[in-house]
Amino acid sequence: MNSAVNPVDPAVAGPHTAMLSEALQQQRDAYLAQPIPTAAERRHDLKQLKAMLSDNLEAITAAICEDYGNRSYHETLFAEVIAVTDGINDTIKKVKGWMKPERRHIDVGMYPGAKNRLIPQPLGVVGMIVPWNFPVNLSFSQLAAVFAAGNRAMVKMSENSIALTRLLQELSPKYFAADKLQFFEETGGVGIEFSKLPFDLIIFTGSGQTGRAVMAAAAQNLTPVILELGGKAPAVIDPNYDLEKAVGRIMFTKQFNAGQICTNVDYVFVHESQIEEFVQKASDYAAAHCPDINHKDYTSLIDDRSYARVLATIDDAQQKGARVVPLSSQPANPALRKIPLTLILETNAEMTIRQRETFGPLLMVLPYKEPSDVVTHVNRHDRPLALYPFSNNKKLVQYYIDHIMSGGVSVNDCLFHVAQHDLPFGGVGPSGMGHYHGYEGFTACSKMRPVFYQASFTAMKYLRPPYGKLADKVFGMMVKMKS
Repeated sequence: MNSAVNPVDPAVAGPHTAMLSEALQQQRDAYLAQPIPTAAERRHDLKQLKAMLSDNLEAITAAICEDYGNRSYHETLFAEVIAVTDGINDTIKKVKGWMKPERRHIDVGMYPGAKNRLIPQPLGVVGMIVPWNFPVNLSFSQLAAVFAAGNRAMVKMSENSIALTRLLQELSPKYFAADKLQFFEETGGVGIEFSKLPFDLIIFTGSGQTGRAVMAAAAQNLTPVILELGGKAPAVIDPNYDLEKAVGRIMFTKQFNAGQICTNVDYVFVHESQIEEFVQKASDYAAAHCPDINHKDYTSLIDDRSYARVLATIDDAQQKGARVVPLSSQPANPALRKIPLTLILETNAEMTIRQRETFGPLLMVLPYKEPSDVVTHVNRHDRPLALYPFSNNKKLVQYYIDHIMSGGVSVNDCLFHVAQHDLPFGGVGPSGMGHYHGYEGFTACSKMRPVFYQASFTAMKYLRPPYGKLADKVFGMMVKMKS
């Protein structure tokens, strides 16, 4: 890493490049002036992060609701506030221990008196590209890892989070200096220029297509990336598991945030003998818990494009022979961008819903006979971000875990592995790379630096060239010992 930010080629520079490069230079200069913040300083940053959220709770929830058109207040509290605050509190408690150098084994026969240590050190400046679906959760939980590791951060928010972004831009200077944290609004093209900056790490959350573009841009600077990309996450219900319980937990997931969650259940395998019972119980759930889609508790789709995309997915399935079961008598509401929970059955490979992440209140239902049918189907497609087996049979659950690779797993529920502070979160293959949350988030945002401390005396001075009989004997003896 150079102390000066390398200028971007004028041929590819955009209208925001100078502004972004100046912010990066400011943060890099501050990092170089104080590269290793103390535990007390890191705790202070984490407490400030929590205070920025807690002190402005109502304004932040209102801004998110404004960006959505309607976002359930309680869903915002649960996903954006409670989960984040818990994570920050956990990090505050543990960061001092995480910072301690780790002892590593040394071969005392080869290096008597020497020692090995692994020392976590800050990388420098981290660039974060945050989506709109959980803008506070994803930005603040990542910032907790960034600050715990002693770094500085530039955060590029989504074009669909304008009200929130402007609020955070107003609030942030009250809690952090600009050389520690800055938020940037997407005004068109900012994200492209942002990803071309020579950060020390980029954390991106979003679509696979955009993730590939970010990774390609980062590669020009050899900038490491953490990518969280989503995908089609399956659930599977053991016919011996309580079906009503499984339906309740799955449908809660589909209704939460109108299904706009990267770790949502994208489709569910139901034993062929229970398909109709599943449909009935899903209908009962919707009647009890989502009786009015126009109510403020039922979140809107984020924009007109998303609303049109979900409707087009339903129409495509219907036109190609699928059985579409809306779980409400209310029609979709374009003014509020609300679509009722909808089951889609009897699908085929030609349908859009089979090919793309739904990211909405749609649930594809696939029949199966044997667990091997589930494994075969999932493994023919991209590795998902999450897997949700429902079963009390431990061997069956382990069978799915062993035979289906995914980013993470929740057993007998959905989503909640993401909320565990002591579990890393991240994808695998097309669903992402790298982890954050907890200790793994700390290490991902640190250089885990190996340091070898040589003893005051070493016999190596007797084994330097020109090599003679002593070297022959010693090296020969070593070869025998190590063989």
